[in-house]
Amino acid sequence: MAATNNSILVMATNNPHKLSEVRQILGNQFLIKGLTEIGCHEDIPETADTLEGNALQKARYVYEHYHVNCFADDTGLEVEALNGAPGVFTARFGEMNGYGKSHDADANIRCLLNKLHGQSNRKARFRTSVALILDGEEHLFEGIVEGIILETKVGVGGFGYDPVFAPLEAGGKAFAEMESAEKNKISHRGRAIGKLCDFLAKKKETKQ
Repeated sequence: MAATNNSILVMATNNPHKLSEVRQILGNQFLIKGLTEIGCHEDIPETADTLEGNALQKARYVYEHYHVNCFADDTGLEVEALNGAPGVFTARFGEMNGYGKSHDADANIRCLLNKLHGQSNRKARFRTSVALILDGEEHLFEGIVEGIILETKVGVGGFGYDPVFAPLEAGGKAFAEMESAEKNKISHRGRAIGKLCDFLAKKKETKQ
């Protein structure tokens, strides 16, 4: 069944990978629009010191300026041997350490692998925080997946750190080696968006 007008949600991103992933997770239950589809071309600030803070900051900006129900996410890779880094700086990790530009996936991975060179502890986790603003009310959802950082890049799928992150429940297989549906079942974003979806479904039931 196609999404109806009252099931339109704006995701506060222009990242085509994120939009595609979220649309696959939610299926046809909701019509997900990106920022360009509502005429938002601003560089929305992400200046909070937590994932939850950044997600809320982005969602609040869109809701206040465009008056639409919306959600935003922020994701951090937390590596045990690096005391939880890069964390909130995940997308800018390489740039911060002299490895290239912000949001450059290859630079981020090179930086990470160099910092873990010779390190036996490869434990890491991905954590996603999703902030939803629905009719003026704010809600937070979290998804976590535990895994390890591989020593070299593998696979050709996914994006970001997917070529070097292997979730524990996948038996050593990296996200980048998985089909989208397989990844979405266990990924941090998939779990957070799943909680968002469950919440919206319950809200819809109470209105009927």
